[in-house]
Amino acid sequence: MSKPSTQAITISRILGRWLDIYLPSIKAVSPHSIRNYKTSIALYMDYLEENKGIDAGALDASCFCRDNITDWVKWLVDIRHCTPATCNIRLAALRSFLRYLGESDIAFTEALLQCRTVPNQKAVRPKVAGISTGAVRHLLEIPDHRSAKGLRNLVMILTTYSCALRISELLTLKIGNVNLRSTKPYITVTGKGKKIRTIPLTAKPAAYLERYISGHPAKDDSDAYVFYSPTKGVHASITARNFDKMLKACAVKARLRDPEIPLTLHAHQLRHARASHWLENGMNLAQISHLLGHESIQTTMVYLDVTTEQESKALETLENESQRKTEKKWKSADNNTLASIMGLK
Repeated sequence: MSKPSTQAITISRILGRWLDIYLPSIKAVSPHSIRNYKTSIALYMDYLEENKGIDAGALDASCFCRDNITDWVKWLVDIRHCTPATCNIRLAALRSFLRYLGESDIAFTEALLQCRTVPNQKAVRPKVAGISTGAVRHLLEIPDHRSAKGLRNLVMILTTYSCALRISELLTLKIGNVNLRSTKPYITVTGKGKKIRTIPLTAKPAAYLERYISGHPAKDDSDAYVFYSPTKGVHASITARNFDKMLKACAVKARLRDPEIPLTLHAHQLRHARASHWLENGMNLAQISHLLGHESIQTTMVYLDVTTEQESKALETLENESQRKTEKKWKSADNNTLASIMGLK
């Protein structure tokens, strides 16, 4: 390896700060997403080393030129056989790092500008298939609420659906996040980017949650998980894998009553189904967007595959509501590789 240049040392130092401090602490990015960011930058370093002959010592701002980044995306497609969606994820991670790099040192501003000129790959956004209200009803009939395990399973499915929760939001729900004594019961969840939002509970999920929590071994411990691990205790949540396994087992039985229920049913389909049912029942997109925890209403429109007609009706509803007062309802590798030297492997 050649003697590190001043810019190579700067890039390495800022990269470490981006991964270890900025992403987890400032941006509140999840550990899973940080791993994806790290993998993406490592792949770019691998590409530079294998195809451009650039080692850690020779790394500088010119390594992030448009031609290199464009060739890297082509390498991801042709050599690593990445899908367009995966390529866009990798490119977004590189842009994020270069943005932070440019903000930290003006000498790298041009690198970000070069990266921004590289277009995303054309990718078809997969549509999440929801299920009907009838299918949800059949699914909820499967767990035997007379047993402790059956009651837990029923409450997990019911809470996920009725509040349109992400799986991570359900599994990180703690006793202290559930307020059943209020005039209008609600739960407080932590979503993406550690954003906190409050979701109202309707009568049925509130009643079942109260019944379930009354038998919780740590019902007075606000830091205990509502859906805790039977083996690790109340301060460890059930894993997403176990929830998914339970949900699919219920789907197999429910399918005997309703063939619409997919055998591959997963938690996000319950979230999508609830959002779709809200839309069908006349709730406007702004309210749905708030309940789902989306930053932009555009995200909600794409997520729900909103038609032009539905969009117009929703906008009309918003305009009508703005004209009248309404009561608010809720608030391991070779250590000599470029990537390993940069601390990415």
